[in-house]
Amino acid sequence: MVGPLQAGAPRSIAGLYALTPERSDIDAMTKCVAAALGGGATTIQYRNKTAAPKLRLQQAFALRALCAERGATFIVNDDIDLARTVDADGVHLGRSDATIALARARLRATALVGASCYDSLELAEAAVAAGADYIVFGSFFPSNTKPDAVRAGLPLLYTAKARWKIPVVAIGGITPDNAGTLIEAGADAVAVISALFDAADVTAAARSFVALFNRR
Repeated sequence: MVGPLQAGAPRSIAGLYALTPERSDIDAMTKCVAAALGGGATTIQYRNKTAAPKLRLQQAFALRALCAERGATFIVNDDIDLARTVDADGVHLGRSDATIALARARLRATALVGASCYDSLELAEAAVAAGADYIVFGSFFPSNTKPDAVRAGLPLLYTAKARWKIPVVAIGGITPDNAGTLIEAGADAVAVISALFDAADVTAAARSFVALFNRR
């Protein structure tokens, strides 16, 4: 098992939160994530819904090791058991996934638990009450990854930041051209797949997102 996260690694969600593309080649997956980290991504969420269990395990171990080496936070999407097996830094849960309470019971005490809240302050309220470490709203813009996702508006970010102290993350169709409005509205982090990993230069794309946070 991979050792504990390096001391000094981020323990709060902020900045560029990169969600992995669904790629089957472990080396290719690791290379593109390394490029994102090189550009300043602080959090990597492993998300691969099409891979077989064995490949998911191999990829998660490889990315967990890479994040530990780079001092980044490693989150597993949906799968509490996989997060536990690779000793991930946390898990991200959607509306139809397991409960925050179960994640707390199964993972180590310091694990981060995030919750998708879509366009709902009520879901966010419940997630915060259940002990979520961060909440995610979106989709804010049309998304190729989830074209049918509900749309969220900027007032959600303003309200969430005024109401709760935990990090608020924006997701859905985010690019360097539109991320600034979300950050200005209070987003502590932006979660990105396509605009980052489909870029010709992943490191440069990551730097474009990071620069927006540095202007605050």
